Amino acid sequence: MAEGERWLTSDEQASWRAFMLARQRLEGALEAQLQRDAGMPHAYYVTLVALSEADHEAMRMSDLARVLHYSPSRLTHAVASMERSGWVRRQPCPTDRRGQVAVLTAEGRRALEGAAPGHVAEVRRLVFDRLSPEQAAQLRVICRTVLEGLRGPAGAPTNAPAGSPGELAHGQADGADGRHEE
Repeated sequence: MAEGERWLTSDEQASWRAFMLARQRLEGALEAQLQRDAGMPHAYYVTLVALSEADHEAMRMSDLARVLHYSPSRLTHAVASMERSGWVRRQPCPTDRRGQVAVLTAEGRRALEGAAPGHVAEVRRLVFDRLSPEQAAQLRVICRTVLEGLRGPAGAPTNAPAGSPGELAHGQADGADGRHEE
């Protein structure tokens, strides 16, 4: 090891590997559940959640990409597919002729409302049913601490405001209302 390098301790390495494996398997399980039960990928679900929680269920495409931490091309592809399903429509941005706004349609709201109960049940089964209330609180504190470390210069978020769908649970920051959460 070169001078000044700090390798992970064995306990840190075990924690890191457990976190990475849990994250990977959880993402895979949630993706599989949504595909099987709702016929949509997880990326579409979180996009529909973000739109459902936006003012007037609409958001400028560039803002939506920023909130979800998606590249503009990834979001454009996803929205085009959701348009074909009738879940979202795009319309010109009223304040900028170059921009577009993604709008949740009634069909998209129905798809989200149909997908949410199974998704929430899977999150509960895989995560919260296994944790005590104290562990769930610790998990929230740990995740917020890690997110703080991912902020940009001068404490500014790198892409999304605290509590946005792209940053904290793709829903309410504290999960107080129980809607469409992850």
